Amino acid sequence: MSKLFRACVLLLILGSCGTRDSSAPRNLDNACSILTERPHYVRAFKQAERNFGVETHVLMAMIYQESKFIADNRPPHQYALGVIPTGRQSSALGYSQALDGTWEEYVDQRGGRGSDRTDIQDAADFMGWYMTATVRENGIPMNDVYNQYLAYHDGRTGWRRGTYRSKPWLVRIAGEVRDRSVMYNAQLRTCRTFR
Repeated sequence: MSKLFRACVLLLILGSCGTRDSSAPRNLDNACSILTERPHYVRAFKQAERNFGVETHVLMAMIYQESKFIADNRPPHQYALGVIPTGRQSSALGYSQALDGTWEEYVDQRGGRGSDRTDIQDAADFMGWYMTATVRENGIPMNDVYNQYLAYHDGRTGWRRGTYRSKPWLVRIAGEVRDRSVMYNAQLRTCRTFR
């Protein structure tokens, strides 16, 4: 019995030392700080850049907007009469806030059965895959963060239809994502963690 107890305590201690991505990094306004705190992000972002040509600052700005770097982030619950839970606004989950249907498409085409929306490697790969399709289908350059974000949020078809034009809040947020990517890019140029 004491061996089992010791093993459980050891597992508990080791588990507490692991990375906890269920909470946001401490300083979301500093790309270097984020990557220093979560070094496994560097590998994920560099792999996505090699595979798809999407730059780290672009991914980081979009992930910030979608999930604030919280691995298991979900949209809030909706309530009827202010108290009766009626479900979530959408099926979005994880760093990339990928919807169930789009994630399934990614898993079928690229990710494979073991892909997980709460894993930064898979989320970065998903976003690179999605943005590459946006380049191909809509002609939006990979570094056009503003329009890439609009197409990411409203879908490629929605972007072609211009659905974002009736959403001033989304247009404002796309500008904020673009500005954040510029800020992250400037920070990453001076970041030892990222080199």
